[in-house]
Formats: sequence, C-alpha cells, structure tokens
Amino acid sequence: MYKAIIRPILFKADPEKIHGFVSSSLSFFGKFALTRRLLKSLYGYSHPMLRTEVAGMKFDNPMGIAAGFDKECRLIEIMPSLGFGHIEVGAITRNEQPGNEKPRIFRLPKDLALINRMGFNNMGADRAAGKLRAVKHKRLIVGLNIGKSKDTSLEEAYLDYLYTYEKLYDFADFMTINVSSPNTQGLRKLQDKSSLLKIIKTLQKANRKNKPLFVKVSPDLTWEELDEFVDVCMQTKISGVIAVNGTVSRKGLRTKINEAGGLSGRPLTRTATEFIRHIYKKTKGKLPIIGVGGVFTAEDAYEKIKAGASLVQVYTGFIYEGPMMAKNINRGIVGFLKRDGFRNVREAVGIDVSTE
Repeated sequence: MYKAIIRPILFKADPEKIHGFVSSSLSFFGKFALTRRLLKSLYGYSHPMLRTEVAGMKFDNPMGIAAGFDKECRLIEIMPSLGFGHIEVGAITRNEQPGNEKPRIFRLPKDLALINRMGFNNMGADRAAGKLRAVKHKRLIVGLNIGKSKDTSLEEAYLDYLYTYEKLYDFADFMTINVSSPNTQGLRKLQDKSSLLKIIKTLQKANRKNKPLFVKVSPDLTWEELDEFVDVCMQTKISGVIAVNGTVSRKGLRTKINEAGGLSGRPLTRTATEFIRHIYKKTKGKLPIIGVGGVFTAEDAYEKIKAGASLVQVYTGFIYEGPMMAKNINRGIVGFLKRDGFRNVREAVGIDVSTE
C-alpha cells in the first residue's frame, strides 16, 4: 500500500516539506499511549534472536534510525512502535543554525537515492537539551549525533564539540562525533589524525560516566586514510565506528543531476558494506561497527551484519520502503539466522570476514 499508493502521493511534494509533515505526524502519534500501542501492533516485531548488546548497551533488535532523520528530537517516543531498537538524533551543533539554502533535498527515484545538503540545520545544543529533557516515554536506545557549528573554525572545533557533548550528555545512551558530513565546509578535514585525536581525547576527558562514544566515517576516504582513521579509533579506545556517511561521488547514477550534497541510498550499498568489512578485518572484530548506507531489505541488513556490523541504521531506505520496513527487516533477519544455524544475531556478526 505504501509503495503503490502513499509514496507516489508523497513524492509529488517538496521533499523537505513532506519530511516535516511526516515527522510532525509521527511526533503527535508518539504522545499518546493508544496510538503508540496501535502502531506497535501494526509495525512492531520482537524476537529473542534479535536482542543484542553493543558497547554495554542492550538493544531489542539491531535496527536503528540514522542521524539526520530526526533533527528536532521529536521522534524518540514513536520509533519503538515502528519496530526500531534505537534512534540517533541530530546532528546537533553548539549554535542554532538554519543550514544551507533551499532547496536542499533531492529525490532520485530511479536510483532509490537522495541527495541532501542540509548543512546541519538544527535548534542548537541549548534548545535541544530542553526538548530532550521533555521526553516522557523513552523505550529505546537513544544516540546523539554532534557536529561542528558552521561559524566555528576548524582549530576551535574541539571546543564546539565539547560544549554540545556536555550540554546533551545526560540525555543520551551514546554519543557520535560527526566529522564526515559533506555539507559543512571543511568538516571532513577533521577526520585527519591530529584533529580527530584532539576531539576524541577532549570528549573522553569529559566522559564522567564512561558513556559510549562513536565516530562516523566518510565513504570518500581512501583505504590508506581509512586505516589511519581506524588506527586513531583503536589508539583512543573509542566505543565504535558508524560506517558510513553520505558520499560526494556520483558514480553509476542513472539520474542526470548536478546538485551538490551527500548522496545516500542504494548507490551506497556496496561501498558501505566494503567499509564495514575492511574495518572489521583490520581491527579483528574488536571495534564495534554500526552499519549504515543503502539498506532497504533484510538481505541488505544481513549482509552488513555478516560483514561486521553489530547494528544497522536506515534513513533513505525508510523513506522509500515505508513504515513496515523495520518489521520486515527484523523478521527477515530472524529467518536468515535460523537458516544459517545461528542462535542469535550476535553470532552472525562478521561471519563472512576472515580475521586471520
């Protein structure tokens, strides 16, 4: 029904306006126990084989909503009813900022993809803290993705991250350092060794409760750059890596489009899985990985799990697949686990990767 009727109607309207409308509707439904229960009866799915633990956090299932989908901290209460085990809110920056000029989201239906150049539009850390404090029904793991404010220099970036980190610390189960968005000028330079070390070490000093800290990587790094990035993660004993963010590459697109921004969706499927596999192999499975990029089906999610992802996130796929997505994927994963003789999803992580 969603793909045949609802999606074609939604796709006739401006992408950002529709996203706002859908988010507002979901936020409204999340305020009431009756609608939460109703949606859970339609879209929820639970199974003991899906339960997992990553970085000391216990998840009902491996599926999560990636950062960027909920920039306004308003979908935490409803996402469990749609079958998700975690949500990563944000990105949030120290300063409130409007982001880049509109239009800044572009659909590529022929490619099952999106291009966005939002530019970290968000309410800022102070207002976000108030929104998160008001959440009443937190029934899933919540991550907070933090980025650099546009007007902050790269040299002062670590202080910008620190402010947001400390301001939002008490409202998150885990935090993610976003140094890989292609939509803030110069941001991805912070993935280099010295800059990344400074940011991670600064936040780790402020990590008074030993809360899990992840870092999100760009798919546009060379293998040598990725190895250096992973070396920093291992050296600092960070909790894990989220692989990957959007790409600036337009390789293989069927749609002819000349718009700047991060490409996400189906064109990223293979690259994301290759990055996950590479990180898992290099670290011999010692660095937890959250896999994101081009996940639409249970097969996509399971491939990332077998390549080394302990958890899987979706964004573009959710827009194309609709509200049944998490249920279908979780149910499909259980089927694959049973077929392959695993007792739970943890046993399948990295099974396709030789770490010898």
